[in-house]
Amino acid sequence: MRDPAGQNLLLSHGPYRAEVVTVGAGLRSLSYAGRPLVAGYPTGSMCPDYRGWVLMPWPNRVGDGRYEFGGRRHQLPLTEPERGNALHGLVGWVEWTVAHHDDARASLRLALVPQTGYPYLLDLAVDYELTDAGLRVALVATNTGEVAAPYGTGHHPYFRFGDSPVEDVTLALPATTYCPMDERGLAGPAQPVDGTAYDFREGRRIGEAVIDHPFGGLTGSDATITGPDGSTITLALHEGFGWLHVFTSDTHDPPRRSLAVEPTTCPPDAFRSGVDLVVLEPGETHRASFTVAGG
Repeated sequence: MRDPAGQNLLLSHGPYRAEVVTVGAGLRSLSYAGRPLVAGYPTGSMCPDYRGWVLMPWPNRVGDGRYEFGGRRHQLPLTEPERGNALHGLVGWVEWTVAHHDDARASLRLALVPQTGYPYLLDLAVDYELTDAGLRVALVATNTGEVAAPYGTGHHPYFRFGDSPVEDVTLALPATTYCPMDERGLAGPAQPVDGTAYDFREGRRIGEAVIDHPFGGLTGSDATITGPDGSTITLALHEGFGWLHVFTSDTHDPPRRSLAVEPTTCPPDAFRSGVDLVVLEPGETHRASFTVAGG
């Protein structure tokens, strides 16, 4: 029987194990020394809650699905109709092509064709590689069309520490700003974290905090999540990423059992606000990468 998530590509290196799927080029599972690092999903099932999604050609939301670029108005399909947003890009439910797969590495490719709301031609690549340092993920886009294209990217891992709720997790973020969010999940202008409930620079227990916010003004590259048993997960940003979106999974079933820390190139609604929006000129390539490590 066909797996709804497509081919399941197994990766292994040292204490790390991972599964990558061809539908959406997503990360289905990741473990370190037998301990699951992410909230995954079993083979034979469709991806729930955007777990391990690749977010291209925009991360998070475009309000009303409507934006202007290059002197033209565009209308994207509203994939979050209850809030009136276009959510998480265009590649999550598309079957990607496997360009390479060996014991420790999987490379997937997709030619994104022009379509309603996004009439641009991009060649996309996602590379996963297990090394001694953890799972390195690289997201690459090349504009193969004849006009400039708006672009952003991100990845959507949900981290977990057994059955521990997020209340018991300690989060450290090197972020000096955050964006207030409205009821539709759209970001306002960045504000300093000083004196707010969103200051995690020194690392602190999440407790009762409800978070679904982008964090910017990064002064370092590493975000660290520590479980109640002292085990850690480190997300290290490399080239291309300047934001981290944190979500305490309050709307999931069951709620608050995993913590999304999403590397992104821009905050939500960047197609309309222009904040850190990437403009890909014809022939130009954008690269962004990060590593997840257990400890």
